[in-house]
Amino acid sequence: MAISGISHLTFVVRDLDRTTRLFVEGLGAQEVYASGADSRSLSPEKFFLLGGIWIATMQGEPLPARSYRHVAFAVAAAELPGYRVRLEALGVEFGPSRPRIEGEGESLYFHDFDNHLFELHAGTLEARLQVYRAAVTAARLGAGEGPLGRNARSVEARIRSTEDLP
Repeated sequence: MAISGISHLTFVVRDLDRTTRLFVEGLGAQEVYASGADSRSLSPEKFFLLGGIWIATMQGEPLPARSYRHVAFAVAAAELPGYRVRLEALGVEFGPSRPRIEGEGESLYFHDFDNHLFELHAGTLEARLQVYRAAVTAARLGAGEGPLGRNARSVEARIRSTEDLP
């Protein structure tokens, strides 16, 4: 018995049409279903495909507050400026990126109109683990604290290669 992947992501939103513009025009999703008044779920809903991922949106009361809880979509670094332009035109609010270690990939963070935080990330898990391994090695060789700070050595035991995973 094993989980084979993510089935879908659901976002509760106040305005389905506005969110449709965000997903279709801003992110390049394909709308594949709109319930209209004939809802078969808890409320009117729309489905999208984005990067092979099924995204469901349901009309309702959105999140009451913002948080760092988010979904990150993989993109090429060269595409980040184009996404920024498209999303700015739709009126989304961009947030600051978190502190980065060089080599772990660039990101663009933005909130939708219902307090959901999204990240467009140009990096991979394996690339991030390689950067962390290099920082641990630098600390071990006495090259200073490195980008992981004083905790670099304690991080070493927790880094696994994605090639070693089942």
